[in-house]
Amino acid sequence: MTAPEDYDLLVNGTEHHVVGAWIGESLLYVLRERLGLPGAKNACEQGECGSCSVMVDDRLVCSCLVLAASAVGTAITTVESLAPDGALSDVQQAFVDAGAVQCGFCTPGLVMAVEDLLARDAAPTELEVREAISGNLCRCTGYGRVIDAVRVAVRRRTGAEVA
Repeated sequence: MTAPEDYDLLVNGTEHHVVGAWIGESLLYVLRERLGLPGAKNACEQGECGSCSVMVDDRLVCSCLVLAASAVGTAITTVESLAPDGALSDVQQAFVDAGAVQCGFCTPGLVMAVEDLLARDAAPTELEVREAISGNLCRCTGYGRVIDAVRVAVRRRTGAEVA
């Protein structure tokens, strides 16, 4: 067993000092258990479900597959940062309005995937939406309501319709 390590992570614009961590801890574990940020969910731990999705240097990743220590020097963005002061972001509100929030377990990862998509393409096609959320498993919605939520968010942001 290796000795515990200390390092700093920049999460949601705030520097966090991680103390006494095992060097093999996943970013998901450190976010949830050490930093108290429960938005990224622990489901498959194999990068298959998307429930733990976060952004690392503006790239969508499954935080269960990223070693936290390897994220030193990067900018990490979690779902918690999307809605400061308890208000919902436009994408989160669209999920509520479209009924895309069922049990809620997959919702943070789906929201992060949609935020990533809309940051790259303000008016994606339905095929692009389906591709963007394809890494996220949801057992409740059947994805129709999630696609509807993206339509709502796009319409509110741009006035455009998802083709």
